[in-house]
Amino acid sequence: MRLFSLAIFCTALLASCSKDPIDGPSDGQPNILLIIADDLGKDAISGFTEGSMKPNTPNIDAIRNEGLLFSNMWVYPTCTPTRASIITGKYGYRTGIKWTSDELSQSEVTLQRYISQQTNGAYATAIVGKWHLSGNNATANPETFGIDYYAGLIRGAVDDYYHWQLTEDGAGQLQTGYTTEVFTDLSIDWINAQSKPWFMWLAYNAPHTPFHVPPSNMHSQGNLPAYVEGVDATPYYMAAIEAMDYQIGRLLESIPAEERNNTVIIFLGDNGTPGQVAQAPYAINRAKGTLYQGGINVPMFISGTGVSRTGTDNNLITSTDLFTTIAEIAGVNAPQLYDSKSFRSLFSQSSTIRNYQYVEMDDGTDDLWAISNGIYKLFVNANGNKQFYDLASDPYEQNDLLSGTLNSAESNAKTELELELLNIRD
Repeated sequence: MRLFSLAIFCTALLASCSKDPIDGPSDGQPNILLIIADDLGKDAISGFTEGSMKPNTPNIDAIRNEGLLFSNMWVYPTCTPTRASIITGKYGYRTGIKWTSDELSQSEVTLQRYISQQTNGAYATAIVGKWHLSGNNATANPETFGIDYYAGLIRGAVDDYYHWQLTEDGAGQLQTGYTTEVFTDLSIDWINAQSKPWFMWLAYNAPHTPFHVPPSNMHSQGNLPAYVEGVDATPYYMAAIEAMDYQIGRLLESIPAEERNNTVIIFLGDNGTPGQVAQAPYAINRAKGTLYQGGINVPMFISGTGVSRTGTDNNLITSTDLFTTIAEIAGVNAPQLYDSKSFRSLFSQSSTIRNYQYVEMDDGTDDLWAISNGIYKLFVNANGNKQFYDLASDPYEQNDLLSGTLNSAESNAKTELELELLNIRD
């Protein structure tokens, strides 16, 4: 009997020694919950100095307070290219997705398929909510991209949060439930049905337009009348964020404590706040849809198993980096792949991940790119126009340095960024 017990002890000891030290509890690989808010900038959430009006978001605040706030997270200025960059780990010029409604090629290996291939199917994967990677094809089925389960909005938005088309198992069905709540219900049901580690990509369409009145028990904005064009949209926008937070809380409470303790939670916005509700210091024309900081520098909070650091991390991170970071959480040894650099090490220690950030857009009128080394930021338009800013002294890009004479430090920095831009796009 003693020999049998000793054998069990040795086997357990070897197994524990073979695990990566930040994989989480010894009962298995961590679950991964990626929550994407639609049209949420730094001015619209607590934790940042931008914006004077903040929604009441205790559940999102808890994710931030229990883990890390990433202050220099860059995404794309609209939703489709951000989602494509996360799911492929590639910049938009490689995938052809640089603006809203561009279509992801079936030849791309998605993050979910990559994890499945590299872990021999160790993870169950799902996307619930907004897809918006199949252009205007309302009949697309995201499950063909190697995702085990999909239910949500194939297109980018709804006309009515209470009257919309749900796609599940490749078929459409009219829904009259509040989208944010329905997506949460679907996520809870799927998670509860899993018997192995899971990766849930929960993509709320909130707080994207249309501005509306959420159920009264989900927000603290008072007795709002039905929204009509021309009134102040801010309380409706805030109410949608609060309703999303309410549902995030309900989702997290539904996960058993042991399972929740073995889960990494990632929360981020997919682009900046829409201009009609953007707050100072972001200008209306320098928010969502632009390469200015108000359009691309968004909130990202990460907490959960293995995230032992707390507070603010100032690393230069891009949305592509979530590809290898999530893959590494799932146990894949992939610190760098495509245009993605894993920042998983930052969960437990401080280090430098990137020296430069890159982003681009092509809306059919403007084809341009931006690059930053964390201090200086350079815009380059395909038509040859450029802008150049010192983010250290001018974080909201009010003073284009190219309107005057550059000093030697500025000139050297501009040359450095131009060379790196060529290197990235080569």
